[in-house]
Amino acid sequence: MQATLTSQAGNHGAAHPAASPQLDLLLDELAYGVAVTTGVGDLVHANHAARHELGRQHTLWVQNGRLRVQTPQDLQTLHGALAKATAGRRSLIALGGAEAHRLSLAVVPLRRLQEGGAAHAALVFSRPTVCGSLMLCFFARSHSLTTAEENVLTILCQGHSAPEIARKLQVAVSTVRSHVRSLCAKTRTSGVRELVNRVAMLPPLAPAPLLQEPMH
Repeated sequence: MQATLTSQAGNHGAAHPAASPQLDLLLDELAYGVAVTTGVGDLVHANHAARHELGRQHTLWVQNGRLRVQTPQDLQTLHGALAKATAGRRSLIALGGAEAHRLSLAVVPLRRLQEGGAAHAALVFSRPTVCGSLMLCFFARSHSLTTAEENVLTILCQGHSAPEIARKLQVAVSTVRSHVRSLCAKTRTSGVRELVNRVAMLPPLAPAPLLQEPMH
């Protein structure tokens, strides 16, 4: 079942000035999806990460220039958040019933460019992983991690325990724990929690493959 935001006004495609090319390039480097819409859900702009998520067509996508969602409940949630944004209020919403396709969005009001102009909202998408492959690679290089240690760190950041990592990598649990000790020593962290928190706070840059994908 599909649901779409509909406008009660005849003209919902308000004109907007072109964004700075430098700002567009910067937004495309972010691992977070960022999109700008009108108050009725017409897409004005989306960076690469947002277009990647919209192009998957799992929970939220664009058809004929307008946001679409899967269910009436999601439609009501999104419509309510956009209405709050046009009134100057922020929202944090979750769309999609299945855990695998759940999408969290911060819906933020954007100031009107001129008195009487159409209100817009910024949609900031949740990041799909704690840390993208690009920043993990940078982090690994800056701390001289081995390939095995980087693999363990990647799976640690996905929330798996040492026994689960051992099964995934088909190695002994003692080997995984040895890698974890080495990771903590090289990064000067006191344990797994501090290590994962440090990785989670790395700058959110998008991996190169995402930037190379065609726009949908």
